[in-house]
Amino acid sequence: MRTYEIPRNYKGEGRILYIFSMKGLMYTAIGIVPGLLFYFILNMLGAQMIGMIITAIFGSIGFFIGTFKIPDTKKFKFTEKTGGENIDDVIKRAIKFKQKKNRIYVYKKEETKDE
Repeated sequence: MRTYEIPRNYKGEGRILYIFSMKGLMYTAIGIVPGLLFYFILNMLGAQMIGMIITAIFGSIGFFIGTFKIPDTKKFKFTEKTGGENIDDVIKRAIKFKQKKNRIYVYKKEETKDE
């Protein structure tokens, strides 16, 4: 009699605290940094609660960028081209495109007449 291994679902095993993947946790931490700057400034002015709210907003924006994907819909031209891709990958490509000063190189095939 042979033994067979049952396939396991490894999808959730790379997560920390169930909702954070390593990438999502990293982007959340990066998002919290500017929020903490606002927190310290507003704490000096006596608006500590507003600083905490702004820090949570920046952290959640970082979490969404690192975790979610752009929905695949045909309604908008942007989502038609980038649907299903991670948001951070789209942002990275946009930054690289802007660094190249919006240049797009297109190969144009010349038509020749054979006579």
